[in-house]
Amino acid sequence: MTDSSTQGIKIVLHPVTDLERAKVVYTALLGIPPQADSSYYVGFDVAGQHIGLVPSGGPQSMTSPVAYWQVPDIEAKLAEVTAAGAAVKESPRDVGGGRLVATFTDPDGNVLGLVQDQ
Repeated sequence: MTDSSTQGIKIVLHPVTDLERAKVVYTALLGIPPQADSSYYVGFDVAGQHIGLVPSGGPQSMTSPVAYWQVPDIEAKLAEVTAAGAAVKESPRDVGGGRLVATFTDPDGNVLGLVQDQ
């Protein structure tokens, strides 16, 4: 095993069916307005975490929340978890600003995410 420990959960994305209604609830829950607010994504930055609302599960067709663990080397961590029995769902891709994300499924089919900031 390599020294590719995670740096904790930094992002949690939630699929929502009604973005406007969800935005009101999450604003009340978190006590702050969203920092990113568009028709395709609403995001809140609070206490070192990013909480995102994704209408209709987005292009990833999310059906449940996905937690993204911050890692220093996304390729190494993805290789480590797949060697342990996980299956790659989405290979690492740049989502802007040098941020790489990837998802994988555990043996029970749960979707988990990794994020690496450049």
